Amino acid sequence: MRRTVPGFAVACLLALSPAILAQNSKPFETIPVSQIHAGMRGVAYTVFQGTKPEAMEVEVLGILKNTNGPKGDIILVRLGGAKAEYTGVVAGMSGSPVYFNGKLAGALAFRIGEFSKEPIAGVTPISEMLEINALDIRPSTGAVEPKAVNSGLNKTSGPGVQSGSLGNVSNYLQPIETPLVFSGFSEDAVQRFAPQFASAGIVPVMGVGSVSDVKQPEPLQPGSAVSAILVRGDMDIAATCTVTYMDAQHLLACGHPLLQFGAVDLPMTKAEVLATLPSPMNAFKIVNATEAVGAFVQDRHTGIMGEFGRKPEMIPVTLKIHGGPTAKEFHYEILNNPKLSPVAMMATVFNALHGMNEYGEETTYRLSGHIRVDGYPEVSVQNMFSAAEGGQPAAMLAALSVGDRFGRIYDNPYNVPAVHGVELDFDLSSDRHWARLESARTDLTEARPGDDITIETVLRPYRGEGIVRQIKVHIPASASKGPLNILVSDGETLDRVRHAVPGIGRKLDLASTIAMMNNQHVNNRVYVSLLEADPEAMIADKVMPTLPLSVMNVMEGMKGTQDMIVLGESSVNETSTEPLDFVVAGGQLLTVTIK
Repeated sequence: MRRTVPGFAVACLLALSPAILAQNSKPFETIPVSQIHAGMRGVAYTVFQGTKPEAMEVEVLGILKNTNGPKGDIILVRLGGAKAEYTGVVAGMSGSPVYFNGKLAGALAFRIGEFSKEPIAGVTPISEMLEINALDIRPSTGAVEPKAVNSGLNKTSGPGVQSGSLGNVSNYLQPIETPLVFSGFSEDAVQRFAPQFASAGIVPVMGVGSVSDVKQPEPLQPGSAVSAILVRGDMDIAATCTVTYMDAQHLLACGHPLLQFGAVDLPMTKAEVLATLPSPMNAFKIVNATEAVGAFVQDRHTGIMGEFGRKPEMIPVTLKIHGGPTAKEFHYEILNNPKLSPVAMMATVFNALHGMNEYGEETTYRLSGHIRVDGYPEVSVQNMFSAAEGGQPAAMLAALSVGDRFGRIYDNPYNVPAVHGVELDFDLSSDRHWARLESARTDLTEARPGDDITIETVLRPYRGEGIVRQIKVHIPASASKGPLNILVSDGETLDRVRHAVPGIGRKLDLASTIAMMNNQHVNNRVYVSLLEADPEAMIADKVMPTLPLSVMNVMEGMKGTQDMIVLGESSVNETSTEPLDFVVAGGQLLTVTIK
């Protein structure tokens, strides 16, 4: 039974014609999977060059049942025509609309294997893509009513080749890659963070192109290229696929997830295809993302949905670098997303530092800055970074530190953070300012409450002579009799001993998380901490030291709440050197007896 989908604006000719009827001309028709069978011939549209969609022949090979998840059927097709046969199935082609008898069947979304000699592809049925509209619960005007859309689409199986008769083809079915354009990025930066992008759900396929706000007069239509922006400004990251269909308020694209994060908020732009690069290993479209037209708001299993005219909420970043012949300043925006924002911050920070003439293996960075979160104190970002012997380069250490703060801001089960801006200021030096804590000692073996003792440390700079520093520390009058441990260490070791180890798996609310981050120790000092054997409790970011045994036993039984932990030692005093001109690494434990 034929049904029409009211309100959408696309139609297609069965013959191989480049014309697609103007949008909003009339309702268009869809064809359910049950009416599609092997041998049917149709047409698909995509952009090979420029902005105008071009036709490709389509021949149905069969239906792959339950291949794209439970009840997720895939229409297996062979593409035809001179261009399609020459380029094959290329990254950026996903979302290309497929029509049979003038009715929309779905979107090209899958490829077969890596080195296929034929342009064989999988099509996501339009019925499954239309479900995305029903999942968008935000207020909308003029959008297609979900019930009207879905009521006419029959998802039951019909004539066609079953998956069993097609052998193990489905085992090699992969989503057509969405090429990521890294504009303004070094190859090293992209390669270093490719695993992080992959773990967040998106595999970088190195495309070529750029991102700009250049006006593109040609209107979007089914078959047009469209881009989702992850980073824009002095550095850009954009992912491009193809429009499947659209109405006056929305469009659907890709036919598979970009990230499958559900609700998203990504800038949506038009795109111009400069060329389509054929390659048996990595064929892709060379794309320039251009004029902004709205925002992608849904990223689901069978495609992504954009809303025209919507302004996405990006996170503005200002990054300044001093210490070279001239000061440099970068301005850009990153997406606001719990999984990808930390990765985007790390990649952009490393790229900015790595892409300078002043960059080198010996470079040291002093970082100061802050992250603004609406309704909370600013998150302080202050530290010093220098490569250790055989370790990560300083630029990578700085990027990981900033990314860690972003990750912790988003990683709480209580609050949704609204990050409104990031400002980072790097002061660089061309030398490696790094030192190892070689030794720490005190001449005393016994002391009394109220005494002052001196800790003598020896620091060994990279390729330098040892440096002696003396640190005085006061033993509180309330110190208990017995052994007193003295931890002499860098800031990272102290934070790990005092917070990270007992806090594994512990989730704090956003206010406590920010307070704990702002209390972190910097790594260009030597710290001396006095640790008593009496237990202490930590409730969120607050500390209750030297608890009596009876109180500790009561609180031990309350540890079921994630906001509280009990530690075996109490920190009764802490002091440090003044800021040093190098990053300190290492730690030692001393013991004195309190009489």
